[in-house]
Amino acid sequence: FNHVDITIHYHSGDETNGMHARLVAATLEPRRSDFQNDDIRWASRWDYILVSMPHTNIQWFSIMNSLVIVLFLSGMVAMIMLRTLHKDIARYNQMDQEEAQEESGWKQVHGDVFRPPRMGMLLSIFLGQGTQVFIMTFITLFLACLGFLSPANRGALMTCAVVLWVLLGTSAGYVSARLYKTFGGENWKTNVLLTAFLCPGIVFVDFFLMNLILWVEGSSAAVPFGTLVAILALWFGISVPLTFVGAYFGFKKPPPVQTNQIPRQIPQQSFFTKPVPGIIMGGILPFGCIFIQLFFILNSIWSHQMYYMFGFLFLVFIILVITCSEATVLLCYFHLCAEDYHWWWRSFLTSGFTAVYLFVYAVHYFFSKLQIIGAASTILYFGYTLIMVLIFFIFTGTMGFFSCFWFVNKIYSVLKVD
Repeated sequence: FNHVDITIHYHSGDETNGMHARLVAATLEPRRSDFQNDDIRWASRWDYILVSMPHTNIQWFSIMNSLVIVLFLSGMVAMIMLRTLHKDIARYNQMDQEEAQEESGWKQVHGDVFRPPRMGMLLSIFLGQGTQVFIMTFITLFLACLGFLSPANRGALMTCAVVLWVLLGTSAGYVSARLYKTFGGENWKTNVLLTAFLCPGIVFVDFFLMNLILWVEGSSAAVPFGTLVAILALWFGISVPLTFVGAYFGFKKPPPVQTNQIPRQIPQQSFFTKPVPGIIMGGILPFGCIFIQLFFILNSIWSHQMYYMFGFLFLVFIILVITCSEATVLLCYFHLCAEDYHWWWRSFLTSGFTAVYLFVYAVHYFFSKLQIIGAASTILYFGYTLIMVLIFFIFTGTMGFFSCFWFVNKIYSVLKVD
């Protein structure tokens, strides 16, 4: 009864005589409710609750300092690349054929740089799914910034993401088919089917197993069986057909670029230009952009705190894309200068390695911030974490690949080759 004030009167009694406290009177006074006129808009009615949520007082100075550092490094990388490339192209174009043969550098691999990679079908599938995830994430965060996906409306963010992913099956099929044909692939049916089922199938199986554990435990967080059927219906009924439509247009691309018949021998590489060290170093800077926001996102998922700073998250998302692109392009340039033309998979894995750092951070968060007891809860945490890591791996790898794809096409298109 929160509309009255209740006052209880009692006598303390005498413990020496064995008498305990007794109720002697009770009074009730009705409380009047006051309505105040305010300038708060209807769309902002939850802001006073969101702002007062615990553990959401972000250290703005620290975060902005990190963002300024990332932007400064990105600008420096862009300046170095533009100046160095301009000098390289001018020098190569002024050389005659005999001098060019004695020269070393990225020009020497122009006949092999577009040689199709190994496991080109798998790479094209990842890139198709990554494009789909990128567009879905961009639109979802943009709508959240505009206030259409309020955290007060539970499930709105996830529902929007799932619907967008289903409708963007055309983009996945188109990109996957277009790149697969660029690699010289001919098994177009296998490519389309794997694009439609491989990555979504892994995510759905993992999600279903985690949901099965929730069912067994009798948790209210379990997704109802009807909802799972509806998701399958959207997947098979809308996303898969749209993937086939996109692949139909993607396979109309012209034949791939011609390369040298005999592959060029790759010189002995230094430690820093070898594949593994370069891939490990490539994910450090992109992870530095997101680890602060990652802490609050994990809090919102596992510590039941409401996340509402979508404007800042959208800014971090844009900076992450830029950082992945520039870091991968920089390492790709170094590898080409060392006459190593195997850049297809390396560009994808360099920025995609950020997901490994994400997984390591999630493990650290599990042991340092959470007090989870029981095998079922532990399996649930790492099961859902693997879904997040897989999606993040595909997304960041796609950003790095297309940046390098544009970069390689750009520099070799302006190069005069006899």
